[in-house]
Amino acid sequence: MTDADQTILEVKGLAKYFPLGNPVFARRRSYLKAVDAVNFQIKRGEILGLVGESGCGKTTTAKCILRLLEPTAGTICLEGKNILELKKGKLKPVRKEMQMIFQDPHDSLDPRMRIGSIIAEPLLIHRIVDRGKIKQKVAELLELVGLSPMHMNRFPHELSGGQRQRIALARALSLKPKIIIADEPLSALDVSIQAQIINLLLELQEKFNLTYLFISHDLSVVANICDRIAVMHLGKIVEIFDSADLFSRPLHPYTKALFSAVPVPDPDGRDQRRPFMLESF
Repeated sequence: MTDADQTILEVKGLAKYFPLGNPVFARRRSYLKAVDAVNFQIKRGEILGLVGESGCGKTTTAKCILRLLEPTAGTICLEGKNILELKKGKLKPVRKEMQMIFQDPHDSLDPRMRIGSIIAEPLLIHRIVDRGKIKQKVAELLELVGLSPMHMNRFPHELSGGQRQRIALARALSLKPKIIIADEPLSALDVSIQAQIINLLLELQEKFNLTYLFISHDLSVVANICDRIAVMHLGKIVEIFDSADLFSRPLHPYTKALFSAVPVPDPDGRDQRRPFMLESF
């Protein structure tokens, strides 16, 4: 079996319910089913796109996979090992294998820490590099994401949005993870910068054989960079297909509804597009 055929992450029956109301005065506890019975697999070296409207459960799914949120039910197997069976004290090696790039780099970087300290922190926690070689390793990581080692002494607020997202990527790469979960890493960036970050992600994937779970609401982006695409609606994955089939034969009504919401730059083409409303299913 080749690396491309190996399943590196398998999610089965993943659910996350949030309790609603005050349990003291309620006869029956009600729950918000943010994620409900989600199933998917990711192969080694693959980019799986996860798309859907805001609030459908994409970020909650990502946080459950990393156990930043504790799932209500289900299994999450990393290379065949169910990480939900591990106690919190045993999660340190797992966190080294899976890293996350958050949506807003401004909020995900500590404003009180210099860039060098932000990237060095995971290296020190996991004892990847000796303290005497930390500065050299941080400089290598900065160059890897297209930045200068001179950025090491700056604070996050001194950088642009694109540069901050590169710092977040360098921090994620510092532990040499097997999977990177990118939670809408482009949505807080200018359009001109988005293409640079996409190209960087693809270059790093090819160089290090990375596996991505790429969360987005931009269908044009996932169609260009993802191998397969999972469509999420109301906490459930309703359809998974190859990216080549994205626009040719969507099957689920919600997938068709997503396509009908894609802006058409050609005024003549807008009239030719058949409207598809969510009320139709």
